[in-house]
Amino acid sequence: MEKNINFFIFNGTTRNQRKTNARLSLLEASRYVGRFAPSPSGPLHIGSLLTALTSYLDAKAHDGIWLVRMEDIDPPRQILHADQAILQSLHAHGLHHDGDILFQSTRLSCYQQTIDALLNSEHAYRCRCTRAEIKQQGGIYLGTCKHKHITNQPSAIRYINPGLISSFTDRFQGQISATDNSIDKEDIIIQRKDGLVAYNLAVVLDDIAQGVTDIVRGCDLLPTTLAQLNIWSHFSASLPRYGHTPLLVTAPGHKLSKQNHAPAINDTLAKDNILFCLDLLNIKSNFSSLVIVSCRVRLNSSIIPCMF
Repeated sequence: MEKNINFFIFNGTTRNQRKTNARLSLLEASRYVGRFAPSPSGPLHIGSLLTALTSYLDAKAHDGIWLVRMEDIDPPRQILHADQAILQSLHAHGLHHDGDILFQSTRLSCYQQTIDALLNSEHAYRCRCTRAEIKQQGGIYLGTCKHKHITNQPSAIRYINPGLISSFTDRFQGQISATDNSIDKEDIIIQRKDGLVAYNLAVVLDDIAQGVTDIVRGCDLLPTTLAQLNIWSHFSASLPRYGHTPLLVTAPGHKLSKQNHAPAINDTLAKDNILFCLDLLNIKSNFSSLVIVSCRVRLNSSIIPCMF
């Protein structure tokens, strides 16, 4: 099974020229702003390298900007110095970012101000429901705490999902729609009970702040997209285009991930790693001149499409 993605030639722009462009306003410098946003919960593995490369190539195919953002706001999952190891691996593999790296940990006050504003405007509320309780209700949160006016108690905070966006067209996966009993219609957690900012809010605020127009990422994040789009719509910002790529899996069918202890890529074998990923993408390349001449995503025994 094959699916066209239509990457085209990227050639002739020097790294210094790209850096110069990145100093300009993102919206002025490019109509395409993409990003790769790893979490420092471990080093890059071959699956995350494949995602980074796909995102990078797509940005350069559109003469766009490619940003790197470190999603370092979940301390219990983070590993010391993993952020620097990730950045070193990207550099070793020739994936040079434009502009400055954004660390989410520098934006905690922005997230909190937004959460407070949403609470004060009654677009969000506190929720004390546990996962076990929600599971007893059928696995879908039913807005149990919406009208309880909980205050001064340990609780999560949920954004009231307006449900304005119930479908979108994914560049690679086609039309994606919420079902009648879908988790996509739940009110969305934006702050966890332990006080940590939830991924769905932080990622939207950062994408808006950085002017991101195109998000290319693994299809393991596809189920979060409608929630993020509905948060995005609250801020009256232009919605991004999404493209969710197939996942690299092990022989038994398990996703390669840091949680599954996927081995770190060997930076000394960068050329071999890149060629392996290009082969998975069915890209023919002249490695000496780094000219990408064609690209198709091939879904074979090593890659799986999105599964729910």
